[in-house]
Amino acid sequence: MTIKEDLTRPEDRETLEKAAQILEQGGVIAFPTETFYGLAADSENEDAVKRLNFIKNRPKGKPFPLIAGSTDQARDLSYDLSPLVLRLMEEYWPGPLTLILTAGKPGPAVSEQGGVGVRVSPHAVARGLALALGRPITATSANLSGRPSVKSVADLDPELVERLDLILDGGETPGGLASTVARVDNDQIVILRPGPVDPSSA
Repeated sequence: MTIKEDLTRPEDRETLEKAAQILEQGGVIAFPTETFYGLAADSENEDAVKRLNFIKNRPKGKPFPLIAGSTDQARDLSYDLSPLVLRLMEEYWPGPLTLILTAGKPGPAVSEQGGVGVRVSPHAVARGLALALGRPITATSANLSGRPSVKSVADLDPELVERLDLILDGGETPGGLASTVARVDNDQIVILRPGPVDPSSA
């Protein structure tokens, strides 16, 4: 059953705690970010991540990017954080930079190569949802695979809506470019997807 929340202040603690409980139970939630609406699932719950793939009609084997509630939460994902990675976290987070880290352990959000992509969002709801859950959430766009990203709850695909457990309506989001995606190889910054920031020029 889909529970729809039309909220003027979806960052409120009570709402986020309610949403986190749904995530802990394997639920999938639509939520606003600093660009478009996203879909959150518990990044450590394999069944929830599989369900998210089904909900989006998304090809299997492609890992979901994550949003962490804090830099400390993101650091817990990896055992190999170089000084350069730590500097990028400090300089660009919260912000639109997704860093591909070497995962500290296997998980449903980890790629076959052992990487995990994560950012700390500047959006209060996105960041607060991960904080309330106590670990990163998935940050995939709130659409069916291959369809456009959306900036408002009204634009969500009805087929998608029927598959969700909760919708956090934070009003219209700004849209714009998706986050920059980068990794650090041998103290060199490699840009995998250009976006709003260019850490290679820092």
